[in-house]
Amino acid sequence: MAKAAEKAARTSVWLEGKAHRRRGGGQPSGLDRERITEVTVRLLDAEGLAKFSMRRLAAELNVTAMSVYWYVDTKDDLLELALDKVMGEMRLPDPEADEDWREQVRALARDYRTLLVRHPWVSALVGVFLNIGPNNLSFSRVVQRVMRRTGLPAKRLTSGISAVFQFVYGYGTLEGHLSARASATGMTVDEYFQQALSTVTEAPQAADVIQESQEIMAARGGDTVAEMLERDFDFALDLLIAGIETMVARE
Repeated sequence: MAKAAEKAARTSVWLEGKAHRRRGGGQPSGLDRERITEVTVRLLDAEGLAKFSMRRLAAELNVTAMSVYWYVDTKDDLLELALDKVMGEMRLPDPEADEDWREQVRALARDYRTLLVRHPWVSALVGVFLNIGPNNLSFSRVVQRVMRRTGLPAKRLTSGISAVFQFVYGYGTLEGHLSARASATGMTVDEYFQQALSTVTEAPQAADVIQESQEIMAARGGDTVAEMLERDFDFALDLLIAGIETMVARE
């Protein structure tokens, strides 16, 4: 119980000056926090969150594990830094620009989805940490300002943000898992999807559901998994935007 409480009360690397602190003399040469964070992201992309460790990171950097601790206090601190670094990959629209809010919502949603697919480990960390790094705060600020332009009253803004970006989170997370699983088996996403579909089709108890699913998929169109996912995502996002427009009209 004590350990669980301690974990729940975990602080953030972005508090108490930890994110920018530099140690005294004796740091290993050739290392800095930026390089350590970049290599961390690369390892997480290549091997996943479960295999990541400070020892594995040190081996990749060709230093001792203790050398890494000159720059970060804990593994959690490093994961927070990596999380915020990749959040900076998104292109954020200017909420003050003379642009349709619908297109700005679409742009934010698409970039967030791309981030989750490119870095499947991100979805496992979102919500675990406070996420108050500069890149995440910039993203959150732009999302709020763009959503204000929809015309939703202030009391409905968090609901609107949740509807759009929790949908994107779920969609991007599942898509990222699919991509990672296919990569782990040495197949393309299309090959993996076809193999999985063939395997499930052989199960008698799933025959009816599979037949109905195939009819739906045929009607949806798309020659590749990527095309099918893209069409589904775009239409689902359009549904959410249409829902926002409807609720604004009601208000």
